[in-house]
Amino acid sequence: MKTDIHPDYHMITVKMTDGTEFQTRSTWGSEGETLALDIDPTSHPAWTGGNQRLMQEGGQVARFNKRFGGLSLKK
Repeated sequence: MKTDIHPDYHMITVKMTDGTEFQTRSTWGSEGETLALDIDPTSHPAWTGGNQRLMQEGGQVARFNKRFGGLSLKK
């Protein structure tokens, strides 16, 4: 195994968007620094389920028929 090819692995503090903090090991920054997150599992819609689109008028077919229902191929 080659020596001196791996980055320094040290303790940092991670600050979540709600203000909570925890300690973890990372290669980010330097020893003792604080990483402030903009998005985390407590605020991101992928984990919280926020901002979901609800279709009130039906589905894709209903929307298509609403837009193009008056058209026909008849001569």
